[in-house]
Amino acid sequence: MKIKVINPNTTASMTATIAAAARAVAAPGTEIVPVTSRSGAVSIEGHYDEAMSIVGLVDALNEDPVADAYVIACFGDPGLLAAREIAEGPVLGIAEAAMHAASFVATGFSVVTTLERTRIIAEHLVRNYGMEHHCRRVRATDIPVLELERPESNSRKLILEECERAITEDGSGAIVLGCAGMADLNAWLEDKLGVPVIDGVTAAVKFAEALVSLGLRTSKRGDLAYPLHKPYKGALAAYAPPDRNPAPKRKLG
Repeated sequence: MKIKVINPNTTASMTATIAAAARAVAAPGTEIVPVTSRSGAVSIEGHYDEAMSIVGLVDALNEDPVADAYVIACFGDPGLLAAREIAEGPVLGIAEAAMHAASFVATGFSVVTTLERTRIIAEHLVRNYGMEHHCRRVRATDIPVLELERPESNSRKLILEECERAITEDGSGAIVLGCAGMADLNAWLEDKLGVPVIDGVTAAVKFAEALVSLGLRTSKRGDLAYPLHKPYKGALAAYAPPDRNPAPKRKLG
C-alpha cells in the first residue's frame, strides 16, 4: 500500500517531521511517500495562504507516483474536496481525521492550535464536520507555525500549558493538535497530560490504511465526480480538467 502524505506548504523540514510521524505508525507493507508543495507559502496561517496552496496540492496529487490514498497534512484541510474530485483513492484531511479519532476516545475534546486567526478557521471546520457536540473549545497559543521548528523557542511549554487549561477549564477528555507541525509532540504531551492526544497526521494515515484495506475509493458520483471538462484561462490554463467523466446514458424510448 502506498500513501502519499502531502505538506501543502513549502517548508521541507516540516515535511520531514510529518513523514517521520507517519512512518512511525504505518503498518508493515505501507509505504509513506512524503511530498512538499512546490508552490505556495512557507507556512499556512490564513484563508489566503490556504487558497494559494491548492495549486501546489493539485500538482502533488497529479505527479508520480500514483498512490492508494492521500493525506493533506495541514490542519485547515485546504483543497480537501477538490482533491477528492481528482483522486480515485481516499483523500483525508488531518483536521477531519483527528476530530473523528478524538470522538471515538472521549465524549469531549479541545483543539489546541497556533495563531488566533487559525483558531477561527478551525472553528469553521468543527461546524463543517458536524463536531459541535464533541469539540468543547478551540484554543490558540499564538505561536507562528515556523516557531514550532525552533528548538530555542518556548513553543512546547506554551502548548503544554494550553493543553492543561483545556483539560481543567473545558472539561475535555482528549486533545487534538491543531497543526501538522505538532506531529512530533503527541506522545510527549500525552505522557505529561494523562489524556489521549491526537495528531491528525498519524490518525489520517491509519484511517487511510483502513479505507484502502476495505477496498473503498472516492465516490465518482455527484459532487465528487471528476471536474467538468472545460477551458481554463490565464495562469491556470494548464490546469483545465481533462474529459474523464463518462457520458450520461440516454434512455431508450
